[in-house]
Amino acid sequence: MSSPDSQAPPETVEEEGKGTSLWAYLRPYRGQVTVGIALLLVTNALDKSIPWLLRGAVDAIAEDRPGEVPRLALTVVAIAAVMWAVRSWSRVKIFNVGRDVEYDLRNELVDRIHLLGAAFFSRMATGQIMSRATNDLGQVRLLIGFGLLNVTNALFAYVGALALMITISPKLTLFAILPYPVLVVVMRLFNKSFFNYSRDAQQALARLADRTQEHLMGIRVVRSLGLERFEEERFEEVNQEALRANMKLVVIRGVMWPLLTGISSVGTLIGIGVGGSMVIDGELTIGEFAAFNAYLGQLLWPTMAAGFLFAIVQRGKASYRRVREILDAEPEICSEPGAPIPSGPGALSVRGLSFSYDDRSVLDDVSFEVPAGGSLAILGPTGSGKSTLAALLPRLLPTPKGAVLVDGQDVTEVDVRGLRKHVGYAQQDPFLFSTTVTRNIGFALEEPDAPGAMERILHATEEAVVADDIAALPDKEKTLVGERGVQLSGGQKQRIALARALLNEPTTLILDDPLSAVDARTESL
Repeated sequence: MSSPDSQAPPETVEEEGKGTSLWAYLRPYRGQVTVGIALLLVTNALDKSIPWLLRGAVDAIAEDRPGEVPRLALTVVAIAAVMWAVRSWSRVKIFNVGRDVEYDLRNELVDRIHLLGAAFFSRMATGQIMSRATNDLGQVRLLIGFGLLNVTNALFAYVGALALMITISPKLTLFAILPYPVLVVVMRLFNKSFFNYSRDAQQALARLADRTQEHLMGIRVVRSLGLERFEEERFEEVNQEALRANMKLVVIRGVMWPLLTGISSVGTLIGIGVGGSMVIDGELTIGEFAAFNAYLGQLLWPTMAAGFLFAIVQRGKASYRRVREILDAEPEICSEPGAPIPSGPGALSVRGLSFSYDDRSVLDDVSFEVPAGGSLAILGPTGSGKSTLAALLPRLLPTPKGAVLVDGQDVTEVDVRGLRKHVGYAQQDPFLFSTTVTRNIGFALEEPDAPGAMERILHATEEAVVADDIAALPDKEKTLVGERGVQLSGGQKQRIALARALLNEPTTLILDDPLSAVDARTESL
């Protein structure tokens, strides 16, 4: 649910984004990515120059040329300072891309949610959606930002270090990298398990978020029935499930990290052992030996970081797949681009309307006519389909084609947003946002702060016979109503919601028992 300070997008559908690759979201930021990668290249070039200077310094000391050492040391300090600045800049550029992609995905997610119908929300609970919009998008951000940074950094580090190691000694390089192919085998062995565990952990977190949200929304009912202990046990069960799912990830990371570190350390030991022998045999100078081991050490961190990176990539992939479950969901109710906006005095015609929830028929061949300016009361027992009928008229449910006409226009062929401004709808169970009375009523306006908006809001409160109640509130129309209007009585909430429905002066007004909590005297007004 959007806040009162935001507005839903036009309800039209474009299928171009269906199944979009995550990397397609990087296209608008190609410039930033290019600059960030270029800066990483500069950083790695500077980083690789330091062992080369170290080689010169060690050889200078060994060959009794100490006068060269201060110059080389100052050069190293200057390079390190420049490298720090360039590295920081590169991280800002690439991490910002991750934030930008997260921002774009979250906006697209909310836009898609506004298009989805009741069937989708019956399949996916609020907590599941919230988890995808927060936890999962956070993992996608890490995949883009941290993942791109470290993959690029590792690539440059490996290519640069290996090239310079080969320059020093191809033979020693071959010995030193012998264990590294084992790393590839290890990561491939862990690949599928890590992805599955990451997916399970994200799903468990989503169930935990859903359970938490449900518990908080129903806290008054829980207390009134004395079910605190029972609810605590239910929450503990879901919490334990989330803990177990995440502990599986902890275990697999705990196994993989020392394994990768151990394998890369074997390469370092080989480099020291074989390289030391080559120095003794005169095949390497002491400076070359020192530089070679410095380059070998530069391979150690990218190799160790591969464990972190592997986890982030697998978790990010699993999270993106979960986000796409919403982005790829087919809207039940939408408008064709360029659909006409309804206009006219508000005549309503229902012809042979039938509707079912799955296999359960609710409405069967309903027909009636309401002329412009007329009214019609529909009565029936609980569960007879009155609320369903009310929701079908403004297409809050998928209305059958040709069954509902407003001013002679089929509601399935007109612009949905325009239809809902043309046909006002006041529900029996109103929803109020956690903001002021004015904001709740003014939510119906695209620009609630525009000149003249307040006069329209006050007029709507008079029509809904709630103006006196608002005047009696502590801060009048600026009173915060609390979450879902908890500070107001049931009747006040219903009349504020009715004022919101009346604000745009719809030509057709549907009242789904919106005054059930109002006393008889007020209802008569």
